[in-house]
Amino acid sequence: MNKSSATTVRFRAAATDKGRWIRLTACVVCMAAAANIQYAWTLFVPEIQHAFGWPRAKIQLSFTIFVIVQTWLAPLEGYFIDKFGPRLIVVFGAVFLGASWVINSQATTLTGFYIGAAVGGIGVGSIYATCINNALRWFPDRRGLAVGLVAGAYGAGSAATILPIASMIASSGFQHSFLFFGILQGSVAFVAAWFLRAPKASEVNASPLLAQGTRNYTLREAMQTRLFWIMFIMFILIVTGGMMAVAQLGVIATDFGIKEFKVDFYFFVMASLPLALMLDRIMNGISRPLFGWISDHIGRQKTMVIAFTLEGFGIIALGCFGSNPYAFLILSGVVFLAWGEVYSLFSALAGDAFGTKHIGKIYGVLYMAKGVGALFVPVGNMMMEETGTWSTVLFAVATMDLIAVVLAIVVLRPVLASHVADSQRLYAKESFIKSGVSPA
Repeated sequence: MNKSSATTVRFRAAATDKGRWIRLTACVVCMAAAANIQYAWTLFVPEIQHAFGWPRAKIQLSFTIFVIVQTWLAPLEGYFIDKFGPRLIVVFGAVFLGASWVINSQATTLTGFYIGAAVGGIGVGSIYATCINNALRWFPDRRGLAVGLVAGAYGAGSAATILPIASMIASSGFQHSFLFFGILQGSVAFVAAWFLRAPKASEVNASPLLAQGTRNYTLREAMQTRLFWIMFIMFILIVTGGMMAVAQLGVIATDFGIKEFKVDFYFFVMASLPLALMLDRIMNGISRPLFGWISDHIGRQKTMVIAFTLEGFGIIALGCFGSNPYAFLILSGVVFLAWGEVYSLFSALAGDAFGTKHIGKIYGVLYMAKGVGALFVPVGNMMMEETGTWSTVLFAVATMDLIAVVLAIVVLRPVLASHVADSQRLYAKESFIKSGVSPA
């Protein structure tokens, strides 16, 4: 290759690399715009209960409906992503994203809020599935980091708007807040969607093969492996506790008697709950790219052991010391730091293990674990009402986290190693067959 040709190749590589970071940035913006549907919900629950007098558990059913719709439609959304590409799916999701909170702003019955939750689930699910899928495809060489940044935007996206939403609720009421921010976040995602597209084969870098196979599995093939179902069970165990914290943090702070406690840091004073929510969103957002980047270097399974252990003991400590407002701030931050990584590690591991050709459908089914975990969110309220303390709920969740740690060490590690070896053998065999040469 002459000097001119080499310069041209380097220029194309740089352009391609810049282009994929533009796509990733668009995904980050879309995910940040979608985050409030889930992460700001806890601010509205006490206001809705005060306005209409409905039982808290019935209001929280909206959250469960949202998560179930968001997650259980993911396989179908994966199919449409493969068929129509990322841009149209995110445009569709942005419209439903905005419509969700517009519906909530007009709702005067539980059914109205349930409909708003279902519409929001469709919108957020379309955006989430598409953006994760796009990150996996554009960054096979930095899969953990790329998916972590995208998932982190969903985790931390509401950090910048938590205080404005809380302020608007206090000054203008929760209906006006639903309407204003619904239109705003839907519009932002709609604009960012037009920067998305799927990569061409020539635009992606070769993967360094970090504990992974080289074969692209179909959804049916993936679901026939032991690895898939081990990941699914672990996903359920970990995600359940985090969603309980997301949906119930405001309620837990109220029941601990620290919701209105003014935290004095000398240079500013803030009520403990809004401050905790803001810090938790930041920690949740940091968690996903941080642990994703770590997993790119030490492996997904080892990173899972570290994070799940931290979450388990963090939740135990929250149950023991959470009635202290300063401990509540610190420990809830630890819990969110350790929980957020679940969305980067499992998606990256799915791409490693099963390839990216059908990853939309494969991770879509795996992501349904979040919907299963959402079924336990109302159970948390029931357990608290039966026992009179959140400690029972938190200790049960911590136990699930520590069970996942044991599974990661004892089961996931050998099964993943076996799966990678099998994938490489199958890939070699199929390559020989396609080339018309029989393997020796």
